[in-house]
Amino acid sequence: MSAYSQHAKLIEPSQPRDDNSSVGWPQKVDEREEKEQKKFYPQSPLFAKWGAGLPEEQQREAEALFHSYGYNVFLSNQLPLDRRLPDTRNSRCLQKTYPSELPSLGVVLIYLDEAVSIIKRAIQSIITHTPKHLLREIILVDDHSTNDDLGEQLEDYIVQVNKEQAGLIKKVRHAEQLGLSQSRNSGWKRATADVVAILDAHIEVTEGWAEPLLARIKADRTVVVSPVFDKIHFDDLHVEPYSSSAQGFDWALWCMYESFKPEWYQLNDESQPGKSPAVMGIFVADRVFLGEIGGLDGGMRVYGGENVELGIRVWLCGGSVEIVPCSKIAHIERAHKPYALDLSPFIRRNALRVAEIWMDEYKKNVMVAWNLPQDHGIDTGDLSERKELRRKLNCKPFKWYLENVYPSLDPWDVLAYGALQNSLLKDHCVDQGAVPGNIPILYGCHFYQPQLCYYTADAEIIIGGLQSHRFNSNRCLVDPGTGSTPTLQQCQLAKRGGLNMHWDFKQDQAIENRVTGRCLEIAQGNSFYELIIQRCSGQHWRMQHLVAGF
Repeated sequence: MSAYSQHAKLIEPSQPRDDNSSVGWPQKVDEREEKEQKKFYPQSPLFAKWGAGLPEEQQREAEALFHSYGYNVFLSNQLPLDRRLPDTRNSRCLQKTYPSELPSLGVVLIYLDEAVSIIKRAIQSIITHTPKHLLREIILVDDHSTNDDLGEQLEDYIVQVNKEQAGLIKKVRHAEQLGLSQSRNSGWKRATADVVAILDAHIEVTEGWAEPLLARIKADRTVVVSPVFDKIHFDDLHVEPYSSSAQGFDWALWCMYESFKPEWYQLNDESQPGKSPAVMGIFVADRVFLGEIGGLDGGMRVYGGENVELGIRVWLCGGSVEIVPCSKIAHIERAHKPYALDLSPFIRRNALRVAEIWMDEYKKNVMVAWNLPQDHGIDTGDLSERKELRRKLNCKPFKWYLENVYPSLDPWDVLAYGALQNSLLKDHCVDQGAVPGNIPILYGCHFYQPQLCYYTADAEIIIGGLQSHRFNSNRCLVDPGTGSTPTLQQCQLAKRGGLNMHWDFKQDQAIENRVTGRCLEIAQGNSFYELIIQRCSGQHWRMQHLVAGF
């Protein structure tokens, strides 16, 4: 047994599990004793499904580690570094053969305050499941971690590995925290292999993961590829297989999974690569090509947006992005992340940066998605270098990307958005009301999604949030034609049904239905004000933000 594959003794499972999962569970105790065991952290997500039978001392240790890392380090420390994960590839993948000559591979693992056993297991899985003649280097990028065990304990492990495979592991440590984008750049710049795989450190690669990715890049050096991620649950570390899907985003630049284009499904072969609008952060690329298109945007801060920006840039500037189903990587989905408790301010700032550089006239949609005024005043950093890169690479306009790469992303044409308030009752806002239900109401202003309204160029008033994709449905304000109660109906159904869904609106003026001539107004009810539809009496409305020119 090699020095770096040794591991602590595994706790025996307390209930039957699939042998392939290789997940340790606390030792089973006598049924009478189990009844007497107390959950000391009944509200902790760590113990919702895991930890039955652990004594108090171990519960406290497990909870403290979970609080620090966002996953079950207590259990990880007892699992073998070379644990066997289930092979979740499609059966057709097992029949494929790849060229004998493939590019060399450098693997970058980035981390901040990661558990040592998690990093070791990632390294061991890469060594075990990557053909030795292909694996040139593993580069660890530490974004200024503060936990002590990532010092001497990790260094000793690196020395052990490098004794058996000289120079295999290299390490980069930032003198200050620079964030995900800069960490990925640091690893890429240190790499020397033909192809670089940029991964999180809380992963485990599985058998046959590298060859499909390298083969695609050998065939086309301008394609940036991503494996399919299986989910490692943060509590008991078991693996849940995920099916292949594209990696997209909404107008706020939050990442999401979605379907491939219809052409992929028409192939009737789930082992075939599929085109994707973006990557979710883990990706593999030709090292030189990645440099030619500008690496990662070093102007991104802390967390979020850099993966969406890369996908957009690759497509606009001469490359493409693909998901490769025959490559599987298991990835821990943390309960919380180390960078900040609330990452939304960083994602918002980075999204605005992407919008200013790449999205042309569609950049306003990012402001709409974040409910920011068009003159938001948020500092997005120096944009000149990236704009010059776009000019130098002769990149396509964003309109081309929407039409050819991501047609399911709704281009939107919003004229006004945000909270909608009547001049007679300025501390109350229009609200979508109870869900399920289709009656909008007046409610004290809190400016969250139920109160977000949108007036579109099609003269529709959407209430309760605006979906970013064409395959989603929004709810439009409708005058039912009789009675005095306004309703919300799915916009697409309202159009097909010829409902009274079109309104004339200008800031600080009435909201008048184009067909019925009636207005949306407010009236005193039995004990509160309510929304009504009635003959126009001169009431005025104001929407929180306007798009320039409206």
